[in-house]
Amino acid sequence: MKKANSDIEAAIEVFVHGFSADRSRTFPYEASRVGPLWLMRDAERKNPRDYRGEEWVVHDVAAQEADAIVRQNARPGFAISVVIANEDPDGPTRTAYKALGYRLLRTEGFFVHRLHQIPSPPAVASIERVQTAERAAQLGKIIRRQPIPDDLLGDSAPFRQYVAVDGADIVGRVRSLDAVGATWCSSMYVEPSHRRRGIGQALMSKMLHDDRARGSMYSALAATHAGALLYPRMGYERIGTLLIFAPRSRKPS
Repeated sequence: MKKANSDIEAAIEVFVHGFSADRSRTFPYEASRVGPLWLMRDAERKNPRDYRGEEWVVHDVAAQEADAIVRQNARPGFAISVVIANEDPDGPTRTAYKALGYRLLRTEGFFVHRLHQIPSPPAVASIERVQTAERAAQLGKIIRRQPIPDDLLGDSAPFRQYVAVDGADIVGRVRSLDAVGATWCSSMYVEPSHRRRGIGQALMSKMLHDDRARGSMYSALAATHAGALLYPRMGYERIGTLLIFAPRSRKPS
C-alpha cells in the first residue's frame, strides 16, 4: 500500500507541474503546495477579474481537512481533484464531498507508462514533431492559439508537440511536457474524419519513443472514458481515478 501511494504521489507531482506548464502558454500558471494539498492557479494578475479557475489536487487527505484548507485559501471559481488509488472504493469520497456541499463534475482515469515496452504500429499518416515556424503557425490557426515561439521549437524545448499530417492537413496532435524527471501527456486529439485508423496510436508511439530517448522516467496522463480505451493499448497502466468536484452554485436569495 505504501508503494502504491508513493507511486501515485510521484505521478501527481508530474501531473501538477506538467498541467501547469501547459496552461502557462497563455499566462503563468503556477503549481505549489498548501499543506498536504497541491494548488494550481494563475500567477498574480493586475485585475482579479482576469483570474482563470484554479484546481486543488487531493490524495490521501480526509475530505473535511481538504475542504477546510481550500475554503481558507481558494479564489472564487475552484475545483478539487481527488485522486483515488485503484484498490480504494470511491463511494465514501463521493459521499463525503457531497455532504460538504460539492457536486461531482466528472471522473478521469489516471495513467502512467513506464516506457519499457512501446508499441510501434504501422504508419498510417505522416507523424512529425513541430519544429518549423510554418508548421507551428498552421497548428496555431487550427487550435486558435498563438503559434509556438521559434525558441521553443528546438530539441532542448521543455515540451514537444507532435502532429499527424494527411496531405497538407493536420489531422491529429499530442503534446509531451517535461515535468520533474518524467513527462506529462496533454491535448491528444484526432479529427473525427480520421478516427479509427490508428492515427492516435501512431502519435503516441512517436511521443513515447522520444520521451524515453530524452531520459524520462515515465509518462503520465489523465484520460476521459473515451481516451481510457486507447491508452492501455499503448502500454499505459491505470493507477487511479480523478474525481473532480466543484462547489454547488448558490441559489439567488
